[in-house]
Amino acid sequence: MTHTLYPAIEPYHTFQLPVSARHTLYVEAVGNPQGIPVVFLHGGPGAGCSSDHRRIFDPERFHIILFDQRGCGRSTPHACLEENTTWDLVADMERIRERLGIDRWLVFGGSWGSTLALAYGQTHPERTAGLILRGIFLCRPEEFRWFYQEGCHWIFPDAWQHYLAPIPPEEQHDLMRAYYQRLTHPSADVQLEAARAWSIWEGATCHLKPNPATIENFGSEAMALSLARIECHYFMNGCFFEEPNQLLTQAHRLADIPTWIVHGRYDVVCPVKNAWDLHQVMPHAKLIITPDAGHAYSEPSTLDALITATNQYALACVPS
Repeated sequence: MTHTLYPAIEPYHTFQLPVSARHTLYVEAVGNPQGIPVVFLHGGPGAGCSSDHRRIFDPERFHIILFDQRGCGRSTPHACLEENTTWDLVADMERIRERLGIDRWLVFGGSWGSTLALAYGQTHPERTAGLILRGIFLCRPEEFRWFYQEGCHWIFPDAWQHYLAPIPPEEQHDLMRAYYQRLTHPSADVQLEAARAWSIWEGATCHLKPNPATIENFGSEAMALSLARIECHYFMNGCFFEEPNQLLTQAHRLADIPTWIVHGRYDVVCPVKNAWDLHQVMPHAKLIITPDAGHAYSEPSTLDALITATNQYALACVPS
């Protein structure tokens, strides 16, 4: 049987959680309050959660926690870069866990969410009951270069042309820096033009077959500004890791944690080599390469593999 999204569901509890003098997070709880705790980590950074993300998990089995990370979705202030680092988000997850009285939880994350899940798990292995990771992103310089400078445009030259449009030729040797200058420009119009070009490039490449609805969503003002500004801020700072391979060199901290790695064979946003490299240092993890999928979690074979993993976790790894 191929698994698809569970029926639409509304949260039974939502709240705003102040995590600093500047930032307040939107948090929601869905499903069975007595079920298996799982925290969902969205992508980007800066993309925010959607109602469909609730539907990846069996609402009878799971106590599902979702939150919009700093600066995006329903969290405030929108598209804010101050006090917004990987380690701020890891600390935010602990605040949410403690607020909800959860001892240990399954950590589920895709794309940037996989990065944050690994960073959290390596920092708090005692609180991480399991990991389900999709579309692995390790934040290495070669990954930034592949998608934002040289590599992926050989596959999507048409979408790349639109990505290049806001940047004059004399600045195209360092596109990320050129974008950062515009995404942090005092002019809101300059920011928005750059944000839409950056965000639509990602939206145009994340499915095996380009999805017009995704491209439209990524081009919307709110999504584009938070996604582009926060992504570029993180990437210009190496995602705030001490060294480029930190998630690989510290993977030994996760050796006792049940882990599933799901990755689309034709993912051009985060190439499958990322998942392969991670699996080499986490050989206990179950690696599933879906043969007919790109980057998006919603591609049928990837979604089936993710829901299968949640069900396997529920059967084998229920906290005592």
